Amino acid sequence: MKAMVLNNISQLSTNRTPLSLADMPVPIEEDNGLLIKVSTCGVCHTELDEIEGRTPPTLFPIVLGHQIVGRVVRTGSKVSKFTTGDRVGVAWIHSACGKCKYCEEGNDNLCDQFKATGRDVHGGYGEYTTVTEDFAFRIPEIFSDEEAAPLLCAGTIGYRSLRLTGLKNGENLGLTGFGASAHLVIQMAQHKFPRSRCFVFARSAAERAFAIELGAFWSGDTDDDPPEKLHSIIDTTPVWRPVVQALKNLEKGGRLVINAIRKEEVDKESLLAIDYPSHIWLEKEIKSVANVSKQDVREFLQLAAEIPIRPEVQIFSLEDANRALIELKEGKIRGAKVLRII
Repeated sequence: MKAMVLNNISQLSTNRTPLSLADMPVPIEEDNGLLIKVSTCGVCHTELDEIEGRTPPTLFPIVLGHQIVGRVVRTGSKVSKFTTGDRVGVAWIHSACGKCKYCEEGNDNLCDQFKATGRDVHGGYGEYTTVTEDFAFRIPEIFSDEEAAPLLCAGTIGYRSLRLTGLKNGENLGLTGFGASAHLVIQMAQHKFPRSRCFVFARSAAERAFAIELGAFWSGDTDDDPPEKLHSIIDTTPVWRPVVQALKNLEKGGRLVINAIRKEEVDKESLLAIDYPSHIWLEKEIKSVANVSKQDVREFLQLAAEIPIRPEVQIFSLEDANRALIELKEGKIRGAKVLRII
């Protein structure tokens, strides 16, 4: 099969073609697994973290990609939930032990044996991939393959982030950064909390304008002060400075949820600028988001179809994966980037 593979860690500032086109063997599904012919795969900021070594792959060469949509072309002998021809999605969560405390509680995203698609096992930047049936998800018919891809990570991690804010209807929500995840969160928030107002912080004027198009009450630069304090803020940026600014903008008892697998660097200057009375005091909270659970994916796909959410996508060919990644690295974003594999 044709695939774009990562052979080693490199820095995108000096290597603008980290992935190379390769001919790989078609993978073989497990007895309880599915062989999937991939149609689309979303491009995620986490791929940048994998390429640059902040969350490094556990094998090389590796086929990246964890927002996968395709059709089942073969099933293992023990599969009972899917059949040939079914359209399915594969998310960041590729597997977990199923037996530990976290798995039993529905928080398999915290399992010590958590494996990530496209990092610990081959992902969707290729023509075929595999997954066990318990970690495959039916895609609602309302979405095209291109629209469905970003729902599997950008949307699902946004869904988990919004849930973790504890936001109540009528409270102010802040979104720091306005890329693939945040442009879906704002649509969720408007549906779930119609009396709440969204305040968007983004360094790009185009992103700020896009936020207003999608119904944001206010948008400004990352360093701007909003007209009101915010009860909850979701940070989707890859850097630290917006975290510090967000803490300053929180209302008393407010919560900041950091929606990122990794931050790009340790910005000691920004972190040392944290002032306890201004940023932390009055019972403000910081909470991180770790991966996504199976239940998150199932619940969000159902919610996305009910709303319905409409992702804005930019389409690239598989061979153009490097260009999509470089644009993401350089902040050239409007909605989500998606590879069309076939």
